[in-house]
This record gives sequence, C-alpha cells and structure tokens, in this order.
Amino acid sequence: MNFVAESLQGSLLVRRRPVSRHAGDRRARTAGLLLAPSVLLLGGFTYVPILRVTLRSLIEQRLNGPARWGFDNFGRLFADPHFATVAGNSIAYAIGTVVPSLVLALGFALALGGNGRLVMVLRTAVALPMLIPLVAAAAIFAFILLPGGGLLDSWLARFGLADANWLGDPSLALPSVILLSVWKNTGYYMLFFLAGLAGIPRELHEAAALDGAGSWTRFRRITLPLLRPTTAFVLPVAVVNAVTQVDHIVLLTQGGPGDSTNLLLYYIYQQAEQNNDGGLAAAATVIGIGFLLALAAASLRAMEQGIYYES
Repeated sequence: MNFVAESLQGSLLVRRRPVSRHAGDRRARTAGLLLAPSVLLLGGFTYVPILRVTLRSLIEQRLNGPARWGFDNFGRLFADPHFATVAGNSIAYAIGTVVPSLVLALGFALALGGNGRLVMVLRTAVALPMLIPLVAAAAIFAFILLPGGGLLDSWLARFGLADANWLGDPSLALPSVILLSVWKNTGYYMLFFLAGLAGIPRELHEAAALDGAGSWTRFRRITLPLLRPTTAFVLPVAVVNAVTQVDHIVLLTQGGPGDSTNLLLYYIYQQAEQNNDGGLAAAATVIGIGFLLALAAASLRAMEQGIYYES
C-alpha cells in the first residue's frame, strides 16, 4: 500500500511539474510560425481592402475635382432614392431566401437522416444544386422562366393558366430570383443540419419517448435546442450568401425592371463602374461590411451561449 501511495504521489508530482519558460517560448514561436501565413493572407486580402474602402468612403471627389475629407458620401448615399429601394429589395431578398432555405434544409435533414439506399439517393438529389455554379443555375432558370415558351409556362398552359412574364413583371421578378436562390442553397444548408443532427445523442430521444413525449415535443424540447450552435453558424452563412451573390442578377434582370431586383452588390457595381462614382460605391460597401460584421459578432455570441454536449 505504501508503495502504491508513493507511486501515485510521484506521478502527481510529475504531472504538476510546471512547464519551463523556454518550452513555453518555443511553443509560442511555433504557433506564431504556423499562424503567420494565415494572418498574412487574411490581412492582405481582407483587412487591408476593408481599410482602403473605408478611407475611400471618407473622400469626396467627383471626376477631376479636389478631394475633400468628410461624410458627404454617406449623406449622398442616404439621400439617393435608388439606395432606399435597393435596401428594401436586399432585406426582402434576404428574408425571402434565408427563412425558406433554412426551414426546408432542416426539414430535409430530418427526413433524410437515415442510411438507406433510397435516402442516400434523395439526399444527393437535394444537395445536387449546390454543385451547379450560380451563373449556370441562372441560365437554367432563364430557360424555365422564359415568357411564353419557357418550361414553366408550358406546364401552366396545360392547366389552362395564363402566361406570366416572370422576370419582366416588377411584382414577379424578385420572387422569381428568390426561388432560384432557395433552390440553389437549400441542399448546402441541409448538410450542416445533417451534421448537427448526427451529434445529438439518440439516448435523449429514447428516454423522452419512454417518458411519453411525442415526436413534436421531442423536436421542440430536444432537437431544436441542441441544434442552436448549428443554426447560429448556418444563419450568418445564409445571410452572407444573400448579400454577396449577384451573378444571377447580372444574367437574368440586371436590377430591373425598374430597380425591382436591384440588390446592394449590384448597386455598388453600378456606382463604381457605370456611374464612375467610387465614393458612393465605397460608402455603400462600408454599410454592407458593417452589417456583416454586426451579424458575425451576434452569431459568435449565440454560438458561445449555445448548448454543447458530449456524444
């Protein structure tokens, strides 16, 4: 017994031996060397451009006139009626794409969480659109939504429904673009929910079922709370996609008709390239970056406050 006690005491002494200062310095230098490439790339391609566009937004200069520092670009931006329309379109587009995409993605993840062959085929079919480039997806929808002779109108004509100008009608153009984004992104978000569902212990559902909890109660009391970290991660990804995806707008509508599908990124392109107004484009970019940074901070806070568990 004494031998065992002395051995345990010796092992405890060994475990409590402090790490030398030189070893800690070596670990810090090694960590710094490993992180240096990522820090350089992140700084060169993310933070430096953000700093440059922020400085550009504070410089008011039209054509060859004198440059002035101030917030005149932001004043012109908020006074522009087109920007108000663009902001409304962007909010409607974000809500119209994010909410249905996440709801459908979670539903597909719950329905296709098994391991059967048919389940794998259906899961692949749902995830397939995410592999199609956005430009190609827009080309497909241009054929589907072609007025008069498009695939959708051909099928509607069989039921006696009138043709519709899906991309030329201001009341239908934005919903049509939203439909494209939902179809394109739902399978991508489903993969995250599948990963989150795979980490939920099955014993929790079995214990709740033994206690008499129904499927809806188990979903509301167990599945949704434990998916909170996953949702906090997927939601900003979906919003960033809604803000930064613009290829389909360029190909299908170019912001029309009548600014009905003009989104923030396409507005920035119009000001910078078509109107040669870099200050206004930079100010709109800063507004978008500020929104994304606030969203990222809220998402990280939600993930830190999420429910974590061991499988």
